Amino acid sequence: MSWNFKPDRPIYAQLIEQIELKICSGEYALGVKLPSVRDLAQEAAVNPNTMQKALSKLEEDGLLYTNRTSGRFVTENEQIVKLLKNKITQNQINEFLEKMKSLGLERKEIIHAITNLLKEDEENEHDS
Repeated sequence: MSWNFKPDRPIYAQLIEQIELKICSGEYALGVKLPSVRDLAQEAAVNPNTMQKALSKLEEDGLLYTNRTSGRFVTENEQIVKLLKNKITQNQINEFLEKMKSLGLERKEIIHAITNLLKEDEENEHDS
């Protein structure tokens, strides 16, 4: 997953979200050692201080931990990652529902649209 930033929100907040996604998706597996702050900052094309701020927040939240002699690691606690996935899922669903409601769709129409898309997706999977 590449680093993509939008101009509407602080970079450090977007770094936090993107690292959370990398952890939830398994790109950064449980217990894995992260690259150094400088390496991550260079990869994301951001200031190392901005990356440090994001990583510190993730450490506060329990997603990362530091071993003084070895560097920074992703938590090994599956429950923390599961809770984060659930939080992200809820936020995405709520955002989606708000957009659908702003289009004037009613609950039944939203459910119908989702059901149809899932059926199409399932059919495409079987065809491949």
